[in-house]
Amino acid sequence: MRKTTKWAAAAAGVVLVVGAGAGIAVASGVTDDAEQPITGAALEKAGEAALASTGAGTVTETEVGAEDSYYEVEVTLPDGSQVDVQLDESFAVVGSAADKEEPNDKD
Repeated sequence: MRKTTKWAAAAAGVVLVVGAGAGIAVASGVTDDAEQPITGAALEKAGEAALASTGAGTVTETEVGAEDSYYEVEVTLPDGSQVDVQLDESFAVVGSAADKEEPNDKD
């Protein structure tokens, strides 16, 4: 086999492996933009900061690297409404907003 043919075959193999890996990542829902929950000690600190901000409620969802802040904590209040609390990397509240659900399309 010539060197050129070997290089072409190797390049094709790399493209195949990279393409397969990307397909698996997309199929499993794992991409660079995938929402990642807060874990470990950061989860405890973020939850405490969010609940201090809202005054009451239950932490129902969390996200690292949210579009509006470093951490986002969703708190469900006693009346059932939800608030998204935005936190910076040091767990300081940088914003909050009522979480509005998208209306379901009627079939």
